[in-house]
Amino acid sequence: MNAYFAVGLVVLLVNMLPAFAPPTWTILVFFVLTKHPAPYLLIPIGVLAAVTGRAFLAQVFRRLRSRLPARYVANMSAAGEALTKSRGRSTAVLLLFLVSPLSSAQLFEAAGLMEKIKLRPLLIAFGVGRVVSYSIYVTGAHALKATSLGALFEKYLTSPQAIALEILLVLGLVALGNINWGKWANRKNH
Repeated sequence: MNAYFAVGLVVLLVNMLPAFAPPTWTILVFFVLTKHPAPYLLIPIGVLAAVTGRAFLAQVFRRLRSRLPARYVANMSAAGEALTKSRGRSTAVLLLFLVSPLSSAQLFEAAGLMEKIKLRPLLIAFGVGRVVSYSIYVTGAHALKATSLGALFEKYLTSPQAIALEILLVLGLVALGNINWGKWANRKNH
């Protein structure tokens, strides 16, 4: 299998996962170290596959709205309205997707659940941010002597900090939908 096709497919599939997936940079670093593809081709393929995977994930969660408790969906909708109420808040959301060091899966899941949130600008911001971060990781990978995909994934997946962060992000997504944002926003306006 062509290395470029393989990296695109793996990155796409990993970015479609809702939680506990290895960071995309680990996949790109693995391919750089084992398959030696040209970084100037690997980076855009990785970014395009990651953006496509996250778009799919957000759309799945957008379609899941009808299967979730009505109160949860209403709270997420109110949160989306609160986040898009002003230009400053909308800009802050875009910046979060541009530079967030956190797992973006839960960010896209939340965005998918918030009807008012437009996904295209978030995907563009995410893509731009990933061009920068993937460029740094892929370029830096040439300094590493040897590694394996298993070692990279194992380090991420078995790290207590990484596991705790994933659990906290999933719980954060659940908590976000259990806050009555409409009531909170109305209280602030009075």
